[in-house]
Amino acid sequence: MTATAPTAPASLAAAVPTAPATRAPGQRLSTANAGPRPSVVGFGTATPANSYTQREMLELFGIEDPRIRSVFLNSAIERRYLTLPPELADGTRKTETQGELLAKHKEQGIRTGREALETALKRAGLALSDVGYLCCVTTTGLLTPGFSAHLVKDAGLPVSTGRLDVVGMGCNAGLNAMAAVASWSAANPGQAAVMVCAEVCSAAYVFDGTMRTSVVNSLFGDGAAAVVMVTDPAGTAHAAHDAHATQTAEADEAAPVGTVLKAASRIIPEAVDAMRYDWDDDQGKFSFFLDRDVPYVVGANAEEVVDRLLGGTGLERADIDHWLVHSGGKKVIDSVKVNLGLSTYALRHTTGVLRDYGNLSSGSFLFSYERLMEEGRVRRGDYGVLMTMGPGSTIETALVQW
Repeated sequence: MTATAPTAPASLAAAVPTAPATRAPGQRLSTANAGPRPSVVGFGTATPANSYTQREMLELFGIEDPRIRSVFLNSAIERRYLTLPPELADGTRKTETQGELLAKHKEQGIRTGREALETALKRAGLALSDVGYLCCVTTTGLLTPGFSAHLVKDAGLPVSTGRLDVVGMGCNAGLNAMAAVASWSAANPGQAAVMVCAEVCSAAYVFDGTMRTSVVNSLFGDGAAAVVMVTDPAGTAHAAHDAHATQTAEADEAAPVGTVLKAASRIIPEAVDAMRYDWDDDQGKFSFFLDRDVPYVVGANAEEVVDRLLGGTGLERADIDHWLVHSGGKKVIDSVKVNLGLSTYALRHTTGVLRDYGNLSSGSFLFSYERLMEEGRVRRGDYGVLMTMGPGSTIETALVQW
């Protein structure tokens, strides 16, 4: 049976391109003489201590509406890590104020962000004192000073560390920030640049029994992810293995280092309101909104941005060995899969992360990256495409070679 790409509903039809971009085949990309490039030399993830199945969440909050139960139980999510509000004497959960949610965002974001950061540095064979640049990403709360300043203080990073906080960009922001980190790395060969995505989605919700909030509440989970990037002054793709590294030559051979070759973006202005935070006057909180047509718009535009990413490289989609796509939700993943002609196996880590963690916002693709590397199937010379999607509406991509 031949798969047919879903058709976007009329409400966002203007955001769907009329025809995919085309590109003439070229020569296979060579990086032998490309000069120094930033490489991912370490990665790490972290979650809160407690996780809950979707059914447990329904029972904990006494949700009996069959429509809402169906949303939770048919989400392709089995379990999520969350920081739930305190339980009251009558067995119900406390209604958290916006101030309490912001406090949760700060506390949990710093804790999980630090854990992910330290794991990533350990994998890279680097110390906290080696960090020259730190970029922190979040959308689940506003904090000034941001997570970068707090992690410098809490983790003990050098006070000379360059910093950047990316706030409010949403689920696509991990690749936006990774591009900034890669640029700093390329401009400062031999120094470690770190990106930390710290998302506390249980600090950004409204619980009012509507279908709008129920869809959001069924989808997102808490988690942090970090990557360490280094550009080797010698121009090789294995900058992790410098004087600081602890890996042996055998470990190096078994765990190739991913080098970022190129990035491509696609913003869809016609769908600017499809994913957004609104202030809810009745609840006194920010409330996230997801348009039901988002999967169709993302899927319909995925082909154009991927073709542009590969344009001029001599690579075709068939040359891509690994696909790491944001775990945005079952319908989003299915739409990307059909429009790009990908197999279920190609997106195994995307769907696996969704199943085991839910949508982790900006750091989701790094949870997939971690699973891919731990799987041990990546070989030297393999190509990978990283893809994230979020408000804007936006699709971000990066081409990686190991």
